[in-house]
Amino acid sequence: MAAKHPNEALFAGEKSLPVIPACEHFAGSEKLITKALELQVKLGPVFDITCDCEDGAEAGREQAHAEMIVSVLTSAKNTHAMAGARIHDYTHPHWKKDVDILVGGAGAKLAYVTIPKCTSVAQAEEMIGYIQKVAKDTKAGREIPVHVLVETHGALHDAYRIAALPSVQVLDFGLMDFVSGHHGAVHASNMRSPGQFEHALIVRAKTEVVASALAHGVVPAHNVSLDLKNPYNVFRDAWKARNEFGFLRMWSIHPSQIQAIVDAMKPDLGEVADGAAILLAAQKVNWGPIQYDGELHDRATYRYFWTLLQKASVTGVSIPEEADEAFFSKKAVAA
Repeated sequence: MAAKHPNEALFAGEKSLPVIPACEHFAGSEKLITKALELQVKLGPVFDITCDCEDGAEAGREQAHAEMIVSVLTSAKNTHAMAGARIHDYTHPHWKKDVDILVGGAGAKLAYVTIPKCTSVAQAEEMIGYIQKVAKDTKAGREIPVHVLVETHGALHDAYRIAALPSVQVLDFGLMDFVSGHHGAVHASNMRSPGQFEHALIVRAKTEVVASALAHGVVPAHNVSLDLKNPYNVFRDAWKARNEFGFLRMWSIHPSQIQAIVDAMKPDLGEVADGAAILLAAQKVNWGPIQYDGELHDRATYRYFWTLLQKASVTGVSIPEEADEAFFSKKAVAA
């Protein structure tokens, strides 16, 4: 009998967490999107690119901007097909046209669609429904993953229900708009560290976003770091977001931030080595309990280590050769 792959053995009948990069880089103009795609080729597929229609498009030129994104994403420049787009919010008259253009023109290569500033689960549900309708009507050939920005009081209130909606892949926390939505009750200094990790209202919001996302097999993504000059400060923000709050992904707004975020989000090398050994031993006994280094392991810990190895794979961490062949080779995945 062929050895079962972890995806088959550990998550039968249960939604597993999407395996996507730990960094999401925002770019608005054609020049910046193209530079980001070039950097993606240079660094490898360790970050996604979000082409921004919301803040990136000039007022009155929304259609031309969306069409530019389609042109770039359907070109040879989009080597890894790891770029999505943020559309306008529900109240903007162009949001449906954004979807028509982006999904209709680049649906086969569009990695995801990000929807901002929802104020309720009903708004998110309507926008997601329209995205999938256009995907079906234009024969995109697949369901388009959707990322939902939680940056309003209403979205935070409904975060658990939003995360449960079909097609949702990521819950993004939008710190700047969230702070602004407090009408001065939360000082602007809390848009950066240390306040963004200490103010009680922001801590509450971040933990609720993470808990809501993880409860539904959705990736929680952390807000940007405003520091564009010191990559170490970005690294510290990303490390804290990952290790103290549970975020598994973070936004970048400058190319200098990408590597710092990826490095901060990487799993520990020693834990990756242990995880690989544990999973290989478990596979040999058809995923029954094993003893490793004097400790008992079973499917509960196997799930943890499989998630860890997948995260290592998308952040560029070296995986022991035998485990890489057993779990990530084309032969193993196709089996």
